[in-house]
Amino acid sequence: MLTLGTIRKNAREEIRFTVENFKGHEIINLRVWYRDAAGEYRPGKQGLAFRLEKLGDVLAVLKAAMKGAGHEH
Repeated sequence: MLTLGTIRKNAREEIRFTVENFKGHEIINLRVWYRDAAGEYRPGKQGLAFRLEKLGDVLAVLKAAMKGAGHEH
């Protein structure tokens, strides 16, 4: 697993972006990780995974969403 980046969601959770191999396919995994009672981060059930070749399509949709929200960069 290769961690691409992390975004703080709130005081107890973060969203991790990783590249992983699943059943012979490279996938992008966006998963919510939470801090357990011992203070360690654990993967939660919330998330999204898709094949790496779909990344361009996902980025195009997100870019369109940013334009629609008035956050064009």
